[in-house]
Amino acid sequence: MTPAIIAPLPVAPVVSPTPDVSGESTPATPGTSTKLLIPVAGVTAEQLSDTYNDARSEGRTHNAIDIIAPRGTPVLAAADGRIVKLFYSERGGITIYQLDPDNRTVYYYAHLDRYADGLTEDHSARRGEVIGYVGDTGNSGAGNYHLHFSVSIVSDPKRHWDGENINPYPLLK
Repeated sequence: MTPAIIAPLPVAPVVSPTPDVSGESTPATPGTSTKLLIPVAGVTAEQLSDTYNDARSEGRTHNAIDIIAPRGTPVLAAADGRIVKLFYSERGGITIYQLDPDNRTVYYYAHLDRYADGLTEDHSARRGEVIGYVGDTGNSGAGNYHLHFSVSIVSDPKRHWDGENINPYPLLK
């Protein structure tokens, strides 16, 4: 009997950024073909400002964008992904690290007022799900309500804090 020949699986096409009339875009991040949602409820693409290269204290660069909104505005998961860390830091205040299903892309949400009720580490968040609320915790400055949002690519998903930052502005615009 002749053994069956199994053809290789087709390779998925490369996804490049494509505009979407809803104010979302397909990200050019490696390994993911999901669309990023602007992670603050009610904010449109026209309201975003590219603050990625802005200077910060101690000679740092921002490496994120700030999305201005009133205190308590819902913060939404920008994409599907697992919540890998709920953390409080001096600079970021109340923060969330979310790992994309590609296990390489990390979404970081900082300066939150609080987490969504019941949010826990290892929760599989769905794109658009409320995961927190806009605040001014950390070094944001009292009354400077905004979401600090960054995207990074990691080589090891267990080191979610240690990735190469990419500008989220074009991914949301």
